[in-house]
Amino acid sequence: MLEYFTSLNDHNLPYPDTIHPIVVHFVIAMVLFSFFCDVVGYFTGKSSLFEVSWWNMLVATIAIFVAILFGQFEAGLAQPYSLAKSVLNLHTLIGWSLSGIITAITAWRYVIRARNPQKISIYYLGAGLILTLIVGLQVYLGDELVWVYGLHTVPVVEAVKDGLLR
Repeated sequence: MLEYFTSLNDHNLPYPDTIHPIVVHFVIAMVLFSFFCDVVGYFTGKSSLFEVSWWNMLVATIAIFVAILFGQFEAGLAQPYSLAKSVLNLHTLIGWSLSGIITAITAWRYVIRARNPQKISIYYLGAGLILTLIVGLQVYLGDELVWVYGLHTVPVVEAVKDGLLR
């Protein structure tokens, strides 16, 4: 078992595949679904959706820190070549920023819920829209790192090891 933690596989990881994308997809889904529930609840008056939104944001707040932990670890093992570094740096910066933004919005949501769980403000919906747009940009950058630059894919890992990419 110890050999799995001390050696890297063909994806340049000490475990079978990347964990960051798995965890981060939970965050993405929860943030987007939370915003969806808030919008539908606001316009239809179904305040029970606000409770669903609250719990999704709370879990997303916890999960984003797990996603960042694995993201930082896996980014360090990726050995990004020069073309990918700027995208990876921006993705990292936005990821850390999102952890603060999501935490702040969840705290705001907690205050709203404590005051009146049956209502949310249009300003909170505006913040949710901005959050959704930032998450969309982050998804784009993450996709670019995998599908354009091939981080942690076998051919790119081999090319970096062979010195073909710098």
